Amino acid sequence: MRRLLVGLAAGSLLITATACGSSGGGGGGGSNGSSSSGGTTAVKVGVIPIVDVAPLYLGQKQGFFARHGLKLSMTTAQGGAAIVPGVVSGQFQFGFSNVTSLMIAQSQNVPVKAVANGVASTGTTGKDFGAVVVRKDSPVKSAADLQGKKVAVNTLKNINETAVRASVRKAGGDPAKVTFVELAFDQMPAALDKGQIDAAMVVEPALATIVGQGGRQIASPYPDVAAGLTVAMYFTSTQYARQHPDVVKKFQEATAESLAYADAHPDEVRQIVTTYTQIPAAVLAKVTLPKWPATANRASVEALEKLGQQDGLFKTAPDLDKLLP
Repeated sequence: MRRLLVGLAAGSLLITATACGSSGGGGGGGSNGSSSSGGTTAVKVGVIPIVDVAPLYLGQKQGFFARHGLKLSMTTAQGGAAIVPGVVSGQFQFGFSNVTSLMIAQSQNVPVKAVANGVASTGTTGKDFGAVVVRKDSPVKSAADLQGKKVAVNTLKNINETAVRASVRKAGGDPAKVTFVELAFDQMPAALDKGQIDAAMVVEPALATIVGQGGRQIASPYPDVAAGLTVAMYFTSTQYARQHPDVVKKFQEATAESLAYADAHPDEVRQIVTTYTQIPAAVLAKVTLPKWPATANRASVEALEKLGQQDGLFKTAPDLDKLLP
């Protein structure tokens, strides 16, 4: 198991710094690091500093989690592949990860369980919260032109690599001829501007930053995978879910309220993102927001699974009945 967890985190940055929340969210008080005080349970959540997780920050601010007896402490990482080991080891009680990384973990018998929906594509090509972007003067005009090019993704062998491959295939190119490199989202704008990479698969707010610098979108990989693609979910370890079903239920209920609130209050989403990223408000005003539906789109996850099998990501097929809520 230790080798599996190290493999999932390989090439990804380790957890960096606590972004917000309770200073009392640390270990000591309860099993697997959660602690309780005065009827409130403090839990740690591993997240990525992107627009996708805005509902959690909004839910904390609006008091949804407090009303369910939870106090969150969010800690940022580069991607879901780095968060999975933290959840399984008990460093975090919950985490946010793209669906592909969760499927890879589950297929390798890493004990993870998705408990709440995270974020979904808008489903509209050219108007999604994620896109492949190039410099204004780049000769790359479509995904097919990515053959022989260097494309940045936040972590290797995750949903973004799979989705880019889908776009290249759809455009008539050969994804096996694309070179993928790992780079944090917030480092992609500078790397692209300096010519260190030929293209980047980015999500908001990095997408708005690059477009604001004159960059061009040449593909919308998420809609190319499936309509209404479920991109990421919140998860826990199977051990924590078994030992603390009451906490998991509270987290599910508060997260559902937070997702609905975020979908209905886009201006507040843009404002809250300024509290956990360094993106200027002027850039955030141009950000394309994702969708935050209450439940995962099973058909889209199945489509993603098939692509993962085609790309050789799974030695054995993941069990979606065990993984999904």
